[in-house]
Amino acid sequence: MRETAAANVESPREQVRTAEVIASLCLATDLGMGFPFEHGLSATLTTMRLCDVLGVDAETAKVTYYVSLLMYSGCTVDAEERSGIFGGGLTQHHTHRQHGSQWESLVGIAGALASPEASWPQRTYQLVTRLPRAHFFALRHFNAFCEVAGMLAERLGLAPAVSELFPYLSERWDGASILGRAGGKDVPLPVRITQVGRDATYQRLMGDDDHVVETVRSRSGHAFDPEVADAFLANAPDVLGPADPEESAWDAVLAAEPGPSLTLRDEQVDRALRAMGAFADAASPYLTGHSAGVGELACRVAGILGMGRADATALRRAGYLHDLGRAAVDPRVWAKGGPLSADEWEAVRLHPYHTERVLVRSPFLAPYARIACSHHERLDGSGYHRGVGAAALPRAARLLATVDAFQSKTEPRSYREALSPEQATQALVTKAELGRLDPELVVAIARAADQETPQVRRPTGLTEREVEVIGLLARGRATKQIAASLGISTKTADRHIQNIYGKIGVSSRAAATLYAAENGLVR
Repeated sequence: MRETAAANVESPREQVRTAEVIASLCLATDLGMGFPFEHGLSATLTTMRLCDVLGVDAETAKVTYYVSLLMYSGCTVDAEERSGIFGGGLTQHHTHRQHGSQWESLVGIAGALASPEASWPQRTYQLVTRLPRAHFFALRHFNAFCEVAGMLAERLGLAPAVSELFPYLSERWDGASILGRAGGKDVPLPVRITQVGRDATYQRLMGDDDHVVETVRSRSGHAFDPEVADAFLANAPDVLGPADPEESAWDAVLAAEPGPSLTLRDEQVDRALRAMGAFADAASPYLTGHSAGVGELACRVAGILGMGRADATALRRAGYLHDLGRAAVDPRVWAKGGPLSADEWEAVRLHPYHTERVLVRSPFLAPYARIACSHHERLDGSGYHRGVGAAALPRAARLLATVDAFQSKTEPRSYREALSPEQATQALVTKAELGRLDPELVVAIARAADQETPQVRRPTGLTEREVEVIGLLARGRATKQIAASLGISTKTADRHIQNIYGKIGVSSRAAATLYAAENGLVR
């Protein structure tokens, strides 16, 4: 079967449901917030059932749907600063208290300030010294997460009727919010509905349905619109739905989108996927612009290699999306300047796996998942998360991994300064000579980055002509066919074949084919 550069992506669809892309981002947000996977989808179903019992009009229901899916999408923007203040998890300590009284909220913040492993004297010291910082951080955080969520909504193709509501996400019915922007009915109705629906779903993680009902009742007239809260309380079992649904919420949440379905077309698709990449890069200031850089460079390299437009587009999109799984890793890990612990390294190793989990649910994004989640794999099997070798890596996956390695080296990290393009190219050459990266792709990346064409020595001493020969040999070409393809004599082709056998230590075509597949030499 002919190997396609886009790993079975024949031609990228140029139209996709907006909800499909936003629901994928919602999954990534669950990872970043430390929520159970699909929590945001389940919460949106609760919110839409609340819309039903309230009897809101179609436009209000539609806006509420998108606000619910994107409610926490801006919360990771200041993850590194937050990790420097809070030693514990804000989600664990504060999320279920955020719509409670000021005292409840303060208790949640205080619980998250101290490091869990610290002694009681240390915890007391951390609490006293970090609390003032937490107060000033909260003002910036709520403003930033509302602003970023609104920007994401706009870049994901949603109308101003949606994106303009996000500044009100943290407002309360009683007006006692930290930003103090609105109160009562000045808080838009879709926001008021979403607050109750999403909080009720989260409270279900903390206790049984009686706990949920009691919590919503206690917040009615305070954080929550009493009319919305009363509608929930009168219909709580129906609004909450099954406690342990047996099936994924994915299909249900797409079916719950009030019609007509919004779609992204042509350039809108790339703009939305690029925004998702920016969401992933928010895990650390060191990563700003990384995903966009990988996507654009991969597309340029594809052009240099003569790949078709569909393949180049698939590579660009996979580049935008490849690091979504970073959201699952504690931001303190990306900020660490020294060696990682075994547990931290395991979390890093798994971030491509989380990328795959986010992408495979979407029929539109799933074809890019295999490329995107292989960006740390290596030809010799030394990469992660699967640790597979060249035979299991389509050319597009090998290309994206090589581009990611180059792009990463030209960016600063917490543990090193950025390398120059020349230094990054030489680092890739070294890895290619060790059999970890494809030499052809290293050369193409150097060209795309306006670097001099590097000379890459093959691990077994194969010449470039011998690489061409073994690639054709592995495709089943006879000696005469190889000679004709390369414009050389049959005798010369045979001599190349015998030299190849000697260099790689085999004596048969079958063994040479296996070697070519294992080392990424099949063209």
